[in-house]
Amino acid sequence: MNPFASSAALDMQGQFSTQDTHMYSVILPTYNERKNLPIIVWLLAKMFADNQLAWEIIVVDDGSPDGTQEIARQLATTYGEDKIILKPRAGKLGLGTAYIHGLNFVRGDFVIIMDADFSHHPKFIPQFIQQQKAHNFDIVTGTRYRSSAVPSLVNAKPGGVHGWDLKRKLVSRGANFLAATVLNPGVSDLTGSFRLYKRSVLQHIISVTQSKGYVFQMEMMVRAKALGYTVGEVPITFVDRLYGESKLGADEIVSYGKGVWGLFVGV
Repeated sequence: MNPFASSAALDMQGQFSTQDTHMYSVILPTYNERKNLPIIVWLLAKMFADNQLAWEIIVVDDGSPDGTQEIARQLATTYGEDKIILKPRAGKLGLGTAYIHGLNFVRGDFVIIMDADFSHHPKFIPQFIQQQKAHNFDIVTGTRYRSSAVPSLVNAKPGGVHGWDLKRKLVSRGANFLAATVLNPGVSDLTGSFRLYKRSVLQHIISVTQSKGYVFQMEMMVRAKALGYTVGEVPITFVDRLYGESKLGADEIVSYGKGVWGLFVGV
């Protein structure tokens, strides 16, 4: 019997008599997210307030021409400059380096990475925190491809994807199957980008991660496992972006295949 699935264990998960005194820092990489940014910030702010959590959002914008940075400045005026911190860069320098850049400015002891396009709903973050607290995980990752949390978690619902056509679903499933078969990382969703890290753990993993772009997410999880860090999983529902176009293209798919091989040889 799985001890984490017992009634006693499930009842205890996330049940603490003291208030959460941690600060949670969200790193949001953006490029042309003018329409999405106010929505995701409002949802994050409401979620943190409802759960009485200390928070900040680091917006790392790669020189968006659509006015994303101006929206971020307006949001900082609305929510407070200690809550919304804009840290722009000169141009499109890649997803991985956006996290590295944002990490230089976080104050929280936990860091959440997620997409700014509303693909990742903040409603799952309390479950990430609950899972981390219950088992003192170094990392909690969202997964689209599990029906239950690992270990078991009360109220977790099956993960899934909404808004993708069959081709996109097959590409994602195939990419994860390839990586799982070749690398055996013990994580069901390597290509996902919705995760909670202990700050010190993220700093360590990023310091040894070599990939850029979308392969960066996969390498971070593979290296986390190789370094002995503990990882929990929480099912999430992924919804395709509200506004704008997906930035995943053929070059990223080819790069992913090369990245799997590189990690197989080098890690």
